[in-house]
Amino acid sequence: MKIQKIKNRSVLFTKTMPAGWDLNLHLILGDRYNYMIDTGLGSATIAHIKDYIKHDNKPVIVINTHYHWDHIWGNHCFRGSTIVSHQRTRKMIELHWEEMLQKNKQFLDGETEMLLPHLTFEDELYFPEDKIRLFFTPGHTVDSISVIDEVDKVINVADNVGDSLDDIVPSLKSDKEEYINTLLKYREIDFDTCLSGHNVILDKHVIEQILNRL
Repeated sequence: MKIQKIKNRSVLFTKTMPAGWDLNLHLILGDRYNYMIDTGLGSATIAHIKDYIKHDNKPVIVINTHYHWDHIWGNHCFRGSTIVSHQRTRKMIELHWEEMLQKNKQFLDGETEMLLPHLTFEDELYFPEDKIRLFFTPGHTVDSISVIDEVDKVINVADNVGDSLDDIVPSLKSDKEEYINTLLKYREIDFDTCLSGHNVILDKHVIEQILNRL
């Protein structure tokens, strides 16, 4: 697994899959909490992150950016931590868990067990101690959220950016107009570094590039 330090507080863990795609998991080392954005493919994936923070005693807040299997299969490794998502995500994980597991079990890395988010929100959730903001950004899915570190000006847009530089427009499950509104929301936010679920590290220009392609 590739580990990259991003600015002062972010660490990006990238797992390259034999199927030809990358999976990014994003850790933010806050002052009050550590924030684990998505939990990947199971216990073996999460073992790398747990080893990285094994000497850090801050509580972990887990953030599920949306309900898809490759973002939630490691939730159970953070039993005892607060798991946060959009209110739709909790319902969709519960509804689609078995189907997603059966269709994609060849990608399971270690073990998994369904552990649903404990804390959900509708529009926005803010952690003032660390200046971490979560907000609703439908596009790739109807439950997608994004996370902005206001200190480092690093945003994680999850799968609202496509999987590669050649394919930066993601597949959309929400209405196209909703996604455009999400992109316009990103445009107004103060950030210079953009992380996502599968692509390389990007900058704010990617938002205009996607808008132009739409």
